Amino acid sequence: MKNTQQLPIEQILKTLSETYPTHPMSEVTDCDPYKVLVACIMSLRTRDDTTIPLAQNLFKIADTPEKMITLPLEKLQKLIYPVGFYKTKAENILEISHRLITEFDGKVPDDIDTLTQFKGVGRKTANLVVGLGFNKPAVCVDVHVHRISNRLGYIQTKTPEETEWALRDKLDKRFWPIINKVLVRHGQECCKPIGPLCHQCPIEQHCPKIDVKPKKTKD
Repeated sequence: MKNTQQLPIEQILKTLSETYPTHPMSEVTDCDPYKVLVACIMSLRTRDDTTIPLAQNLFKIADTPEKMITLPLEKLQKLIYPVGFYKTKAENILEISHRLITEFDGKVPDDIDTLTQFKGVGRKTANLVVGLGFNKPAVCVDVHVHRISNRLGYIQTKTPEETEWALRDKLDKRFWPIINKVLVRHGQECCKPIGPLCHQCPIEQHCPKIDVKPKKTKD
């Protein structure tokens, strides 16, 4: 096995930031908290290459809570199809939009505890809204962040929720907004769950490749 020279996680994140300068959701949402919230709800259990074009189309029609609640449920369902669980997500988006108007003057809250009280909003979504939408310290952990943080040996956790708290405890707050941006893109494009493209990885020489299985080759 090739020897690796371990680098601090902060240096690894800086290196990856040069490779992936933008967040996958930044262009479609313009980092607007409401659009981040809606796009993230749509993206749950759905690939970004499905979610992003649908979100772009939706935001041309309704990009505020006030505009969103004018859409009939059936029309919203058609607009976000085929994201996973599109019927439930459409219902949640409309309910959240109504609550934002009636309880929050149409503004998205900027704290995780309040956001997770909305139906269909978990910690991943809440953290992304706070981090990307408000540029406040937040650790948004999805499957990519969870997988790569463990592959690097920086943490040893079994679930994304455990990973969030481990990263909050260990990682300097300056890097909280960076980790989701770079590891999501890195996980989508290079450090894949199966058959990661280690030969083109910018941090390959610094990665211990924990639990990385080599591709099976034909005899």
